[in-house]
Amino acid sequence: MKQWHKALVNRDANLEQAIKVLDKAALRIALVVDPKGILLGTLTDGDVRRALLKHFSMETPVEQVMNTSPKTGKENWTENRILDVMRRYKVLQLPLVDNEEKIVGLASLDDVLNKGRHDNPVFLMAGGFGTRLRPLTNTCPKPMLKVGDKPILEQILLNFIKAGFHNFYISVHYMPEIIKRHFGDGEDWGVRIRYVHEAEPLGTAGALGLLPHEEFELPVFVMNGDLLTSLNIHGLLEFHESHEGVATMCVREYEQQIPYGVVTSQGSQILSMVEKPVHRFFINAGVYLLDPKILREIRKGERIDMPALLDEQIEKGKVVNMFPVHEHWLDIGRIDDFYQAQTEIMEYMHG
Repeated sequence: MKQWHKALVNRDANLEQAIKVLDKAALRIALVVDPKGILLGTLTDGDVRRALLKHFSMETPVEQVMNTSPKTGKENWTENRILDVMRRYKVLQLPLVDNEEKIVGLASLDDVLNKGRHDNPVFLMAGGFGTRLRPLTNTCPKPMLKVGDKPILEQILLNFIKAGFHNFYISVHYMPEIIKRHFGDGEDWGVRIRYVHEAEPLGTAGALGLLPHEEFELPVFVMNGDLLTSLNIHGLLEFHESHEGVATMCVREYEQQIPYGVVTSQGSQILSMVEKPVHRFFINAGVYLLDPKILREIRKGERIDMPALLDEQIEKGKVVNMFPVHEHWLDIGRIDDFYQAQTEIMEYMHG
């Protein structure tokens, strides 16, 4: 909320002055601060009414009327976390403070809700061993390796949270306690995180059979837990919803140059010669949107890879679409990829 400065009230103000600020700012809350801008308390319409019912005079110091222990948020909180606190404590506004308790903003429930919130389940696959990244993964699951100052999986989570998603599932197998300890139930991010545990590796799609798919009505995002991408998530969702199909696979264009001159012929006759031609292919980018009914076809404990799952749908005559990813994208599968990610993280975060 950009107009929060209008809601500031000095600590030495009286009730009459505070009411004028409350009315003029029209934010339904006044923020009482000391000369340094430290938040001392808040005053709402309800606080004023309670004071008047107790026959407080208009000369009463605002410090005697205000709420001295208001719920607050931190300036670096995500909108989902702010919304979670507002709903939990049933408040319409949440003052935002820095580490010194200095007021730096005011979040409004209406503003946050209007930003857009998506209930689609998001399933992040984080159960792999990361064998190609050893020795880095000897003591840490690959999705928890840090790129910049955060684990890969947290970077992915934050990207979805920024886009308005809050309903997360994470598949775990290798060193699951490290992942669960870091993310918990998602409260620190203002989202809900639940886990599915693969007792045995089930391939790149088998863990989908462990999800509570009977609860799902909306398309489900599925993403590998070792990707960094600035993919337009809203664009993917809109594409999926506007194209009839049971699934959408994100694809990435891949170029392969033949290092020799290529000859085409008919019998012994040369028809053409091309020096070092470049062939272009679409490769699987590791991000999908799936109709919930696909998940219901996977038997619990069944081992199956995503290409096989989608091939089954195609063989049944179902439509599987592809969504080209032109944004920043990096699959952190090898040591070289991991070090490349360290230099590209700023591009990813601001892509």
